[in-house]
Amino acid sequence: MAETRTALVTGGNRGIGLEIARQLARQGILTAIGSRDITKGEEAAAQLIAEGLEPAVVELDVTSADSVRDAVDKTRHLFGRIDILVNNAGILLERSRDGTAGNVVQVPIDKVFECFDVNTVGPLRLIQAVLPGMLDEGYGRIVNLSSGLGQLSEMSGGHTAYRLSKAALNALTRTTAADIGQGNIKVNTMCPGWVQTDMGGEDATRSVSEGAETAVWLANLAEDGPTGGFFRDKKQIAW
Repeated sequence: MAETRTALVTGGNRGIGLEIARQLARQGILTAIGSRDITKGEEAAAQLIAEGLEPAVVELDVTSADSVRDAVDKTRHLFGRIDILVNNAGILLERSRDGTAGNVVQVPIDKVFECFDVNTVGPLRLIQAVLPGMLDEGYGRIVNLSSGLGQLSEMSGGHTAYRLSKAALNALTRTTAADIGQGNIKVNTMCPGWVQTDMGGEDATRSVSEGAETAVWLANLAEDGPTGGFFRDKKQIAW
């Protein structure tokens, strides 16, 4: 009988994160929704419960080391371990359509630090918290949600803070995978595309289901699956 896997999804109370939690839970994976606002997390969990799923909820602010530790401890208490970490929580502070509000000349430095704290350092905090347990178990899947805006091979202007934070997240993916080496702990990042969420807006071309699909696929990679890669639509893409 196959062992039941467990997962923690950061920023799981809405958008792509909630859809990832939904799809993982549908596969029978014990899934914890990490939410900075516990009330919003419980409301999101109620949606899944109404669909016949059984998610857990943990309060999780990725910018707080104490919150990260407490959320990881609670998830382990509930499930026994954490097999899958999905680093979904992220912010986009520059909202203009053409990106000029966040160009390199105009972007406030404090906004750059804020983006990095959530989009890059937050995932690092989570990785540092869950990875020792994965190493002890000899199994783990870490999925970082990045963006085409952080893709160096297609880098353009505007949205400076967001682009820098996601490019750094891609680097974190590569360095983490290299530090771990080959084995049954896989660390990858993915681009969901332009998705119809609060961040993506109503003009976005992809549904949340489409946006979540590659992350869920990476969370379920077989032992011979890739590590240290960047993926879109289940296909590896250039950094």
